[in-house]
Amino acid sequence: MTVNALTGTDHASRGDIFGLLSNRRRRYTIHYCKQVGEPVSLGELAEQVAAWELDKEIAEITSAERKRVYTALQQSHLPTLERANVIEFDNHTIELTDEADALEIYLDIVPADSIPWGVYYLGLSLLGFVVLGGIWIDAVPTGTVPALGWAAIVLVAVAVSAVTHVITSRRYRLGTMERPP
Repeated sequence: MTVNALTGTDHASRGDIFGLLSNRRRRYTIHYCKQVGEPVSLGELAEQVAAWELDKEIAEITSAERKRVYTALQQSHLPTLERANVIEFDNHTIELTDEADALEIYLDIVPADSIPWGVYYLGLSLLGFVVLGGIWIDAVPTGTVPALGWAAIVLVAVAVSAVTHVITSRRYRLGTMERPP
């Protein structure tokens, strides 16, 4: 653990956070707690995590499946999350701490059918430089669309992309979707 220079509080290092989020059950725990928005019981959490893992409805989960997840959560995953100060685990009740919100930056979720935003913005920047270079060497017509118009077109493309990025990122956050990513 290291001390956050801004708040003076303990928080996990980047390696600790990636280790914490490397386990699906821990991600599912955070997702479910964010989704519910209030303290949850260990039994309720175990049922939901088992349902997601087995791709079943909660009503279809057997006692053995539920117990297997319950035991692993209780003995391993919840203590790990608690040591990282992501949850408070007391009397079989789980509640997220404020530290859980800080994990969002490490979960840039990119759907399988899309490109990473960094690559997208690199391409958009390249397009801007091509337009700028074209105007500079008079390869881009500035008679019908003035140079300022071309700059406005590129700026609008960046603005629309940024708005789309923000909306998409919010949609794919832990706790906002029905099923965890």
